[in-house]
Amino acid sequence: MKFEYFIGIVPPEEYLEQIEHFQRRWVNHLGVEPHITLKAQGGLTPDKKWIDKVQKVCEKFQPFQVSLDKPMYFGDNILYLSVNSKELHNLHQKIVQEISPSDDLIKKYFELDDFVPHLTLGKEHDGVSISSGLSKQELKDMEKLAEKELTPFPNFQVNFIRIYELNIEKLRYDRYLDIPLSNYSLKTEAFL
Repeated sequence: MKFEYFIGIVPPEEYLEQIEHFQRRWVNHLGVEPHITLKAQGGLTPDKKWIDKVQKVCEKFQPFQVSLDKPMYFGDNILYLSVNSKELHNLHQKIVQEISPSDDLIKKYFELDDFVPHLTLGKEHDGVSISSGLSKQELKDMEKLAEKELTPFPNFQVNFIRIYELNIEKLRYDRYLDIPLSNYSLKTEAFL
């Protein structure tokens, strides 16, 4: 069985549902709930020893504000909502430094200096992705509608981060564990 993890930040429930509803116009099977990627797969090993390190970073990191912004592209094949938050960059850096993935993994997953916080709306079909891909025209249509239907782009407070685990049978990432930031009470346990 393949174990794969990544760490994300979830928008407020109401906006999360709005984005999911929006995405389902183009894609029936969503590979993961809408999220801002905080830490990609590199260094997040099946033994899960890295979870303690992430928890230690989060215990000392205060809740912070994030603002979503206009749609942008990685290349011309991944459409995303841009994200503004200096603290998000700081938290990303602290987690990556604590986990210490190899330089090759940092480069592969665009971390540290190459980190661009984003919330993916859609991707062009690449034959590999666990979520269904779109055509270039569908991405352009999605971009136009996102400007109209997903505005106003929200600002929200981040009180916790979420670890996702690949569910190979369902071909999607499921919620595994929520970790609160400093001074935030979260009544959540592992979702096994």
